[in-house]
Order: sequence, then C-alpha cells, then structure tokens
Amino acid sequence: MIQENIDLQPYNTFGLAVKAKYFAAFKTIEALKLLIDTTEFKSNDSLVLGGGSNMLLTQDFDGLVLKNELHGIDIVKEDKEFVWVKANAGETWHNFVMYAIANNYGGIENLSLIPGSVGAAPMQNIGAYGVEIKDVFEELEALEISSKSIKTFKHSDCDFGYRESVFKRDLKGQFIILNISLKLTKNHVLNTSYGAIENKLKECSIAIPTIKDVSDAVISIRQEKLPNPAEIGNSGSFFKNPVIEKVQFDALFEKYPNIASYKLNDNAFKLAAGWLIEQAGWKGKTIDNYGVHKNQALVLVNYGGANGSDIFQLSEDILESVHEKFGVQLEREVNII
Repeated sequence: MIQENIDLQPYNTFGLAVKAKYFAAFKTIEALKLLIDTTEFKSNDSLVLGGGSNMLLTQDFDGLVLKNELHGIDIVKEDKEFVWVKANAGETWHNFVMYAIANNYGGIENLSLIPGSVGAAPMQNIGAYGVEIKDVFEELEALEISSKSIKTFKHSDCDFGYRESVFKRDLKGQFIILNISLKLTKNHVLNTSYGAIENKLKECSIAIPTIKDVSDAVISIRQEKLPNPAEIGNSGSFFKNPVIEKVQFDALFEKYPNIASYKLNDNAFKLAAGWLIEQAGWKGKTIDNYGVHKNQALVLVNYGGANGSDIFQLSEDILESVHEKFGVQLEREVNII
C-alpha cells in the first residue's frame, strides 16, 4: 500500500524531519515487483531505505520511498571450516553480527555496532578495525529494476573499493539488493591488530580472546567514541579517510610529524580524516542545533530540529577548511539526497 506525504524522521538516523511524497514498505520480493509496476514508481524518482543510516536528507523527497523489510537468515551450506550464511537485506546489520557471534561464526565480529541494514553493507563495503565486508563476501542477489529479474553478483562483480562498490557507481539506481551471502569461519583467525582493540582486551585481562570478546571490545570502543543515533542524530562516520601519494605525505609529515596515518604501500598512505578535521579546529564545534561531535570529529550531529541543508553546509565548510590547511581533499562517506 502506497502512502502519501509521510514524515521520514523515524526512518533516518540523523533524525531529520523531511517528508516523502509517496512511501511504501515491502516484506516480500513479490510485493516489491508490484510496487515497481505502479504509476507512482514509474512516474517519480525512487529511494530505497534500509536502516537510513548512511544518508543525509537535505530536502523533502519528491518521489517514492521504498522501505526494505525483507527479513530472514539462513544457512546455505557448511563444512568443517566454514559456514555460508544468507541474510535478507532488510535485516539490521548489527543483529546479523550478533546472530553470527551467538552461533560462533567468525569473520564479522570487528564490524559490530555499525548502523544500517544488511542490504547497505555491500553497497558501502562497510569496514572497521581492519576488516571490510569484502573480506567475507561470497555473493548477493539483487532485483534489476528494468527487467524485474533477479541477478546474482559474485565478489568480482561488485568491484569493491574503500567504502564503495559498483552499486554506488556504474549500477547506481539500477538494482535493489535482496540478500547477501557471507563465508564465515568455524575455526577463527582473529584480527586484533588495531591498537584500540588490543588495549581494550588488555584492560579486560583477556589474553586469549574469542570472537565474542573481540565483538564486545569493538562495541565498547564505539560506544565510548560515537553517539547513539537514538539519542543524538548522526550517520556515523561522515567522511572517508583520504589516501595520498608518498610525495604529498612526506611533505605533510615534515610539517606535522604526529599526523595520524597508515602506510598502504611504498607510494600510498591513508590519513585519518578525524585527525585532519580536529586539527582544523572543528571537533566539538556546535552551530545552533547541529555540529561536530565532541568525541569524534568524523561524526556530524543533529542535536534536534536541524535541517539537512545546514548539516550539508557544515560538511562543505569542513572540506574547504581541511583542504586549505593540509592540501588534502576529503570525500563524504554518506549519500547526499
């Protein structure tokens, strides 16, 4: 059933009070196909919503918003070492991670407490603490809007990059992701190389951690650093960590020897966008009812009643400020709508 003039505030983690001209939720693939056949879909722009966590709505949406409510988690197959798990796109990502932890399936424990839906995870190639979804990704199924046929995308088809995939570029707007399948471990190789995880495990006197220990450590770290969207509107990390060439890095390192960075290879370095933003003076800055979070400069926040256009302008000002100070061009991680 298609509704009109619906408030999207409950459906985006920034908590922005914008309206959709039309709105409909789908719980089955058949219902989705019927919606694609409607005049409201064919005659208007459309937007598929999962958890609403990786977007900034800057204005009312003059089209049809489709809320993905495809739920369910199933075992596809398993052997002594691995289990292949399929999760439908409308599942909450963190709930899926908790399902894996509860069943002792490893590989995504470092991705605990990332907001959003399962369907958005491969689109963004979500990642945290040394792990990205591409590391465990097997395949996904997606509905091609033009033909209403279901197509399977293997790992190589998705062209995963840093916080992106083919679905954010060449195939943007052409497919609706229905489910994803991940290859998870039964005999785990933990990734605790990020200092924050190691330190948290030491604090808890855990010498031989389990996947649950790693998940608990990640959850604790994220809760300390990042605001809960249920309390303060935000979309998590707003900016990507930039990658620069060695020549530029050497020049910056000479001027800023404490610059937060990670060497990718002999000619590429990844910089911490949060460090750059903080050094440019933005961390904790509040403008009216929005601003930059006090504990994590990567996070832009809505303290209540802010407009998406104001938050977008704040991001513009930050981009300009960081470029002026460091000569580095940041990119937004969130989708601007």
